[in-house]
Amino acid sequence: MRYPKAVAAVLIAFTALCLLQFPKISIDGDLLRLYKNSGEHYDTYVEIGNTFGTFENDAYLLVKSENLTDPAVIETLREFALELELVSFARGTLSPFSLRKPAGDDGVTRPAVPEDMSSRDEVASALNELRETDPMMRNLIVSDLSGLVMLMFPEDAALKERGEAAMIDELRDLISWYDYDRFTIELTGPPLWKAELLNASRSDQVKFTASGIILGFLTAFLAFRTFWGAVLATLAPFISVVWLVGTVTMLFGSFTFLTNILTALTLVIAFAESMFFCFHWLRLSREGMDHVEAIKETILRVSPACALTSITTVFAFVSLAITPSQGVFEFAITGAIAIPLAFLALVTFLPIALLVAVKLGYRPKQAPSVALTAVIPPLITLSNKFGKPVAILSVLAFIAMLYPHFQLQPSFSFQQFLPNDSKALETSSTIDQGVGGVAPLYIVYPLYDADPNVSDPDFKRMETVHGVVEDVFGKGKAISAASFTHYNDAGFSRQQIFDAVGPFMKRRFITDDGTMAMATSFVPTGLSSAEVRDLVETTQEKLVDAGITDAQITGFRVLSAYESINMIKRLQDGLSLAVVFSIFIIGFAFRSWRVALICLLPNFAPILGTELYLYVSGAGLQLTTVISLTIAFGIAVDDTIHFMNHYARARQQGYEHKEAVNRTLDRVGPALIATTLILCAGTTVVIFSVLPQVALFGALCVLTLVLALLGDLIILPALLIAGGRLMKGFGGKPS
Repeated sequence: MRYPKAVAAVLIAFTALCLLQFPKISIDGDLLRLYKNSGEHYDTYVEIGNTFGTFENDAYLLVKSENLTDPAVIETLREFALELELVSFARGTLSPFSLRKPAGDDGVTRPAVPEDMSSRDEVASALNELRETDPMMRNLIVSDLSGLVMLMFPEDAALKERGEAAMIDELRDLISWYDYDRFTIELTGPPLWKAELLNASRSDQVKFTASGIILGFLTAFLAFRTFWGAVLATLAPFISVVWLVGTVTMLFGSFTFLTNILTALTLVIAFAESMFFCFHWLRLSREGMDHVEAIKETILRVSPACALTSITTVFAFVSLAITPSQGVFEFAITGAIAIPLAFLALVTFLPIALLVAVKLGYRPKQAPSVALTAVIPPLITLSNKFGKPVAILSVLAFIAMLYPHFQLQPSFSFQQFLPNDSKALETSSTIDQGVGGVAPLYIVYPLYDADPNVSDPDFKRMETVHGVVEDVFGKGKAISAASFTHYNDAGFSRQQIFDAVGPFMKRRFITDDGTMAMATSFVPTGLSSAEVRDLVETTQEKLVDAGITDAQITGFRVLSAYESINMIKRLQDGLSLAVVFSIFIIGFAFRSWRVALICLLPNFAPILGTELYLYVSGAGLQLTTVISLTIAFGIAVDDTIHFMNHYARARQQGYEHKEAVNRTLDRVGPALIATTLILCAGTTVVIFSVLPQVALFGALCVLTLVLALLGDLIILPALLIAGGRLMKGFGGKPS
């Protein structure tokens, strides 16, 4: 306020720098980023991927046809399979047409699906023979011969250089050339899942920001009843988002589906603080203070409380960083950056904007909307007449809600990471029903003789592992170097078999030096994390019983099933830490353990209330559930701080205890209602995300914020009134 031109110049320069980053904005849809550095399951998964390569980046093409046994159809699909091998991204392919069978002792091989077949019976016989003799083909050809699956293995270098979107476009372009009535080809697999997640996140970012600004503006307009008042309340939040997007792009290079939420979250948090600031300035102006002096006085009165709310909210974000996950860590750090940026906009940009508005002739005259003030007198009557009963009921309800708090169990569902209308997931489900599945699990174990063509003892070890995997997952649901028993029994050497498979596919079963082997089972995508863990533990037990004690089981589904639960538990620890720290900070800031004690219930009760909903609905604790509870708690504490800040000031000004509570409700209550309306309006937008995890985040945030408002307007005043003796002497004049 002393040097508005200099400060304005700095703010304009920083804003311009952030705006320059907007053309570089990108969103990373890689789910593996969420689990990076999460623990041993992630390390094992990466190590196995580097050693063998995995099926996790492969594109699956589902061919559906009632005429699959028609010789013309099968030859057209053979042509398509050849074209698939020539795709610029392809490192290799796997399909009934890519497989070759040993034809004799001279090493000659022939196509597993014979060429130029002349009848439906001949085609059906060839496909059924493949299903019977080759476990890989049993997982690629539907049992009733109504479809088959082709896999394309992408070249890592091409993916890094040109991106998955370009690969998907090229595959779709190829499919479009085979747009025949007699069969359909659908794409699915992890690259498609990531693309859908990416597209949904991009749509969300635009939708969240635009809708948040519009809803915030409308709420501010209804509160202030003036167009320019709403504009002034909207400017600081808008600038906060510009600063956040620019800063994140400069620091991290891209957003993720989690950090993407923070644009909407920062917007509504900044809106809430901006509304509180503007409410205070408008009240001082209406009471006769000079408009410019009212801005300065508002800074002095409001900014310390806003600084304290920023500290508690930042710590709520930082508490998430104890979770061993790069994705959650980036979310935590981004949030910890966003809140100070919003505070900076509040105490620098907003006062200067108000100053400019006053210089240009803006004069606030309207009182707050009656919709915000009408409920205050009944609340004052409730706390004064029924303070003790309300306080007692609140304590009893608090104690009762501790039961579901301790009963809630972590849960995880892979499907909730993908859009509700996911076409790729629908295609994956079709593959799950028809053949082996799209979710591979890998069993990796060492070989002792280091023979590239596998010694007899090592091959026996392979057969043992293969048998265990088939015993757990089902006959024909495992592929490994021990899969080709039909060819082995026919007298072909292992070298001939491996030569027929080809070097690329051989590396999916055994390393080039013959020191490590891998068996793969394709399980349905729709399995829950609990079912995946049961399969893993059963397989481990049976392997140990069979004498295989040094095998490792991994895969993305294994990684997500185990590490998600570990991450949720660590996030719970972070939430508890955030609650304890925030209550301590409140007590320290107000220099009173009494204040900390009274603030505990109205701030922790909203979390327990939301957990009660999760318990009753059976949703359980999911990844974004705990994150939303932590962040919503950090935001909810803000209202309590503003309430207690005004109460303490009233006591210092000589008001009696009860009168100070009533005065605080009268003056702060409308602002708390308005800020919660803005927070809920902005966060409600998130509920309409097509990503279930993001939508759940928004729904739980709204529920927690509404419960927090009830806690601050009903429970907190009741506790203060009922605990009059406890608050004796606090803030100045005694009760």
